[in-house]
Amino acid sequence: MNEIKKNTVLSGVQPSGNLHIGNYLGAIKNFVSMQSDYNCFFCIVDLHAITVKQDPKILKRNTLEVAASYIASGIDPKKSVVFNQSSVSAHSELAWIFNCVTRMGWLNRMTQFKDKAGKDKENASSGLFIYPNLMAADILVYKATHVPVGNDQKQHLELTRDIAQKFNRDFNCENFFPIPEPIIDKDISRIMSLKDGGQKMSKSDLSEYSRISLLDESDEIIKKIKKAKTADTVMPEKIEQILKLSEVNNLLNIYAGFSGIEKEKLIAQYKGQNFSNFKSDLSDILVEQMKPITAEIKKLMQDKGYLIEILLEGQNKANEVAQKTINDVYDIVGFLRNET
Repeated sequence: MNEIKKNTVLSGVQPSGNLHIGNYLGAIKNFVSMQSDYNCFFCIVDLHAITVKQDPKILKRNTLEVAASYIASGIDPKKSVVFNQSSVSAHSELAWIFNCVTRMGWLNRMTQFKDKAGKDKENASSGLFIYPNLMAADILVYKATHVPVGNDQKQHLELTRDIAQKFNRDFNCENFFPIPEPIIDKDISRIMSLKDGGQKMSKSDLSEYSRISLLDESDEIIKKIKKAKTADTVMPEKIEQILKLSEVNNLLNIYAGFSGIEKEKLIAQYKGQNFSNFKSDLSDILVEQMKPITAEIKKLMQDKGYLIEILLEGQNKANEVAQKTINDVYDIVGFLRNET
C-alpha cells in the first residue's frame, strides 16, 4: 500500500450467499468510510464459513459475490487489501498456536457457540467451537489495532484481547501483539427481519420477505417494504414509544442508515401519520441507494477473471504482512525452521 497509516483495521464477511442490507449497513458501508483513515484488510472469511456444511461450488461463487459486493459498494482494492481468508495460510497456522494458548474455560463462555449449536451441540463441528481462535488469528496476524464489531462479535473481540495478552505474557514478548480496540458505530443499529423485529435479518430465513438482498431489483425492494410489518397505529411522536414497536424501530433504523437523516428527525417528520407515506419514501431511498450497487455487483459477476485478479493481488499483499508475523511467532514459540 502506498500510504503508511498509523492504525490497522481487519474485518471480514462470510461468503454464505445472498448478502442483504443488514450486511451492508452493519459492515460493508462502514468499511468504505474507514479506507481513508486506516490501513485496511478486508477479507472474505471462507474458513469460517465451513464451520457448517457448504456446497463447494456455491462457496466459490459466494466468495466472488462478496468480493463483487465489496467493490460495488465502494471498497477500493488500491486503497485496501481485499482477499479471501483461506488463500493466506498464516491465518490457519496462527490459529493452531492460539488453540494451544486459549483456555477451554474461555471458549466455554462463548455464547455464540451455544446459540449456533443449540440443543444439538454434540453434533456441532469442533471448528464451530474453536471459531473464536481463528477470528483472533485473523486479527492478530496483521497486528490490527482496531476491529469494527457488532454486538454479536463483542465477546469474541474480548477473547482476542485475552489471547494477545496471554501470548505476550507466556512467551515474554511484551507488546508483540497489540491489544485491538473495537470500533463501534453508535449510529448503526442492528438490522432486523422485516417480518419480525425481534429476529436479526438473516440470509437463512426461509421467507424472502424477511430481508432485502443486495441483488434485489427495484420492484422487489418496493414490494418487500410494502409488505414489511409495522404496527396497528400511526407513527408515534416519541423515541420511547418507537422503541416498544420493534418493527417500526427497525424500519426507521434502515431509513436513517441509508438517508443519513437522524432517527429523531424522521420521527418528527412522520409522527401522527399512517405508515403508507413513510414506506413509500423509504422505498424511494432504498431504490436510489441500492440500484447502482446492485447493477455493479451483477456486472462484476460477469467478469470473474477480474475478481480473481483482485483477490490474487490482495492475497499477495496480505501474505507479505502475515508471513512476517508468522515467522516471528515461530521463532518466539521455538519452532525450528529449516532454511536453505
